[in-house]
Amino acid sequence: MGGKVLIIDTSVMCVWLRVPGKETAGKGGVVTYEYVSRYIDEQTRNGATLVLPMTTIIETGNFIAQVEHGRKEVARRFADMIVEAADGKQPWAVFSRQKDLWDGGKLKDLANRWSETVVVEKQSLGDAAIVDVAAFYKELGCTIEIFTGDGGLKNWEQKVSGQPKLSVSRGRRRNR
Repeated sequence: MGGKVLIIDTSVMCVWLRVPGKETAGKGGVVTYEYVSRYIDEQTRNGATLVLPMTTIIETGNFIAQVEHGRKEVARRFADMIVEAADGKQPWAVFSRQKDLWDGGKLKDLANRWSETVVVEKQSLGDAAIVDVAAFYKELGCTIEIFTGDGGLKNWEQKVSGQPKLSVSRGRRRNR
């Protein structure tokens, strides 16, 4: 496959969808709608493909279900994105490529790895699944970026990609 993939985490997806109560992410709320929209636009103009992990779908859907006002509009926007990802409509990667990550053997591997990382590093199961998505695309020869407001998940990106750690600060990305 090759090229760059931008794996969209729940924190960023909620900001991008403007889910009420989740309008910013990252330490100090530096990940804003304007930043997310601008960054995704820039990346896709430069040929990046967006990846929507199953974890992001489930977690974002749960947050949307808890919204008091405007739930229908946010849900419709998200449903449209899910359909576009399922169909592989540009700039989304075809969602079915991830199906192998959910077979019995891979699910067992995920459970076993996570049962160790949750104790030592407090990694959530959702983050562990997103790391598997990143490793999957890395194995396909892609340059990966997990687009997240979560510093812990961003640290896992470095372990998968071997790239210098990047952090989000004041709405800008910088090398560490």
